[in-house]
Amino acid sequence: MNIRIIIKVCLLSLLQLNYIYSQETAANSITTGPVRGTLVIVGGGRLSDTIIEKFIELAGGAEARIVLVPTAAGASGYADSEGDMLRSRGAKNVTLLHTENRDTANSPYFARPLESATGIWFGGGRQWRLVDAYKGTLTETLFRKVLDRGGVIGGTSAGATIQGSFLARGDTKNNQIMLGDHQEGFGFVSNIAIDQHVLARNRQFDMYEILRERPELLGIGIDENTAAIVRGDTLEVLGASYVLIYDRSFWSREGSDMKKLPDNELLFYMLKQGDRYDLRKRAVLVQSPR
Repeated sequence: MNIRIIIKVCLLSLLQLNYIYSQETAANSITTGPVRGTLVIVGGGRLSDTIIEKFIELAGGAEARIVLVPTAAGASGYADSEGDMLRSRGAKNVTLLHTENRDTANSPYFARPLESATGIWFGGGRQWRLVDAYKGTLTETLFRKVLDRGGVIGGTSAGATIQGSFLARGDTKNNQIMLGDHQEGFGFVSNIAIDQHVLARNRQFDMYEILRERPELLGIGIDENTAAIVRGDTLEVLGASYVLIYDRSFWSREGSDMKKLPDNELLFYMLKQGDRYDLRKRAVLVQSPR
């Protein structure tokens, strides 16, 4: 074969491979929420009645069948305080589900409460414990089926971060390591890293560490007593404080034409109650009143 033809064939193959790779990369950088069901992603702290009552309403009201998963709290943290919190706000049917044993998590008998659940609530603690116990098991599969049936999954602190695809603060040594020895969450929202307690603990700059290594991700940080309610690809803010958005752009109610902003890699902005955000387009949708 003529050497020029060989070179042309090789170049065409490389171009085709590059196109396929670029298409896959673009697809892998799109952030999407669940096709069905709703997520209530809460930034920790003491929660107002508004957030808890919203979760119960989405799960079906007083007759909702809620499964409480306290596993993130560690072996000493299984007092039923979060169950009491849900019951005191009107939930009649709350079942506690916990194990640290993956064989148990693969057991149909153990996971049976999830088959009829209309809501799941993940408590706070360390998110990697949820990964160690449930990732890749029958229990995780049934978590997702609650969404598929139109149910709701909620969680606070560690129970917020676990809902993302990338597991922020997932290191077993301490909670200050952003890129830890556990980096994969349950992925109820794709291509996202979720942090919590952000303003209460001055964590607003910590997300940059993840995004420098994983620039394709959308970063969000949720402050205490604040929730990101996700339906499909739309996020809506509920609560007393703010959700921080790290999408390499900037938004402000007063505009930004006269602002002297830092480089895109260092930008973030805040959304408050009533604001809505398109996860797929990575753009603010509707602004709440001033």
